[in-house]
Amino acid sequence: MSKLFARLSDAAKSGVYAAADLDDILDATRDGDLEIARIDLQGAAEKGALLDRISAALRFPAWFGRNWDALEDCLADLSWSEARGHVLLFERAAQLATPDRDTLVQILGSVASQRAARGRPFFAVFVGDASLPPLYRKRK
Repeated sequence: MSKLFARLSDAAKSGVYAAADLDDILDATRDGDLEIARIDLQGAAEKGALLDRISAALRFPAWFGRNWDALEDCLADLSWSEARGHVLLFERAAQLATPDRDTLVQILGSVASQRAARGRPFFAVFVGDASLPPLYRKRK
């Protein structure tokens, strides 16, 4: 098991992070029991489009209300997924409006804490976002 997969499998380390690229994450999780959701935010600059992309990537139920509270409820639940844990990979998030990005990061952090307390790994990784703590450091 790679060190990166071991980290992503550790519920206690759940949280919101940055990564320079996603190839290492995809390689590390290829044969694991974590669900990987790639969420491409290209062209999703407004809140409705952002919520739709997340909903589609994670196959939210029909009752998803397309608002921040419903997003947090669905992410905290994820009972329709049989995965042991989840890794959300956000690509091209730089175009999000700052208030929406800040709200999203806050919700993801809250969900990560809730799921960690239940022993369920939950990682939100923003690809190419240097403002968040790094998920890992690449060795040279």
